[in-house]
Amino acid sequence: MIIVKTKEEIELMRQSALIVSKTLGMLAKEIKEGVTTNYLDTIAEEFIRDHGALPGFKGLYDCPSTLLCSVNEAVVHGLPTDVPLKNGDIVSVDCGALMNGFYGDHAYTFEIGNVEDATKKLIKTTKESLYVGIEQLRVGNRVGDVGYAIQQYCEAQGYGVVRELVGHGIGRKMHEDPEMPNYGRRGRGKKFVEGMVVAIEPMINMGTHKVKQLKDGWTIVTQDGKPSVHFEHDVAIVDGKPEILSTFAYVHEALGISSDEEDRFRQNALII
Repeated sequence: MIIVKTKEEIELMRQSALIVSKTLGMLAKEIKEGVTTNYLDTIAEEFIRDHGALPGFKGLYDCPSTLLCSVNEAVVHGLPTDVPLKNGDIVSVDCGALMNGFYGDHAYTFEIGNVEDATKKLIKTTKESLYVGIEQLRVGNRVGDVGYAIQQYCEAQGYGVVRELVGHGIGRKMHEDPEMPNYGRRGRGKKFVEGMVVAIEPMINMGTHKVKQLKDGWTIVTQDGKPSVHFEHDVAIVDGKPEILSTFAYVHEALGISSDEEDRFRQNALII
């Protein structure tokens, strides 16, 4: 069942999402060669708690960590480790927070040092596909419209679109209806209505779309060992149109990136 949110609830969800956004921005300054994902996990939990929220992942489904850090061929759900990040690695950092009774949940893929051009292109395409999908989150459209848009955009570049893992509704629970696949057919699936809030999260592989789970019971990796990229935003339907509740602005500021990609999905200017 889809749980529609009031505008007041959406504003509370924006605050939850922004805690995650600020956490990712803080981490962006720390993610570099030689740093371990366990270290990132420790400082992320401290940051979230210091800002009046609770880690959204820790304890959920018995998750042992605040962050899920997926390196190189890891698609999602990578558990933090003591293995230092290396020059040329990429790492998807997925983070959640619980505040005011609502969850925030989004992710960013970071580059470590000198990343291969082919991997940079995968990162760029996956990030672009996120906004291609968000554009379809409008009253009257359907779940399949979002998935179709993402799938077509990425497969046109020769990439594999993961099937086994999908985005989701979000609210007082981390995972609510509807499921939001990154593939599909136009005009199919549940219809979007005012007040829906979803997490859209393309997971795109350099090679095959097929994945497998490691023995840790969490980490999902590509079957062919090629890199995978993951980006995620929390998005509400407000006045019939998509409005992003999370933001990469804090990450961009930390990394010195100039971007206007989110501007068309905001009714008001974001104050950093």
